Amino acid sequence: MKRLIISGYKASEIGIFSNKNIAVTYIQKAIEKKLIPLIEEGLEWVIITGQWGVELWAGEVVLKLKSDYPDVKLAVITPFLSIQEKWNEEKQEYFNRIIKQADFVDSASKEVYRGPWQFTQLNTFLIRNSDGMLLLFDEEAHPDSSPRYMKQLAQAKAIQSDYYLHCMNMYDLQMVVEEAAMDQEHSYEQEPES
Repeated sequence: MKRLIISGYKASEIGIFSNKNIAVTYIQKAIEKKLIPLIEEGLEWVIITGQWGVELWAGEVVLKLKSDYPDVKLAVITPFLSIQEKWNEEKQEYFNRIIKQADFVDSASKEVYRGPWQFTQLNTFLIRNSDGMLLLFDEEAHPDSSPRYMKQLAQAKAIQSDYYLHCMNMYDLQMVVEEAAMDQEHSYEQEPES
């Protein structure tokens, strides 16, 4: 697999309104845990659409991994121009920081937002031009949220080919939280008494 899409919830869909929320750290750890073996097996490109939430958090993970895996590249392909235009200043700065460090940046539509068809057009293009998808989506917890559309497209392609689709759910995130708690507990046990 050479080209992987990472997608999932918009931050508001899972009640996260700031990058300072501890949940962002756990989501990023879960993404990193899934990405590293794929990179070690030859993954070259991670593709995101620049949505505020899982995608930008994944972009940040990829940029951090570049220090250990310099061959992995980040592509940001937005559905339309100025996707971040109505975001608050903090979110725009975060978006711009990731965009500046990405290896490839483009917009599928060369105009500003015109309608939901722009998202559909981009999603179809990305599925057609990728080898797999890592998707943070829990159908039981949030069945009607936006990631379901990407999952449906990926499932349809997987039926026709050997398209890779891995969905991370709330259980996967819970495992990351528990591992972090155990690591924290273990580090306290290792500290010498004064």
